[in-house]
Amino acid sequence: MSELSIKIRIADRDYPMRVNEEEEERLRAAGRMLNERLKAFREQFGTADKQDLLAMVALETLADKIHSAQSKAENESTLVDKLTHLNKLLASLKLD
Repeated sequence: MSELSIKIRIADRDYPMRVNEEEEERLRAAGRMLNERLKAFREQFGTADKQDLLAMVALETLADKIHSAQSKAENESTLVDKLTHLNKLLASLKLD
């Protein structure tokens, strides 16, 4: 596993990083997505202040992460309930 020195440009500013080869494309994609969200917020809200835009994107990102975690927990709970029900049905079958 070798390390690479890369630069990720976010909001017109370069950020040097040392990353594993396996992480490089993921980080570059994240940088592209971040810049796309910054552009969308700038166009939507008409603000050019980069700190405000970065804060708004960070807030949206964390809100999405919380929502995803809650959805995952709900889905897992539903799955456990269904599996428990199926196990009870199977246990109630009489095999001759």
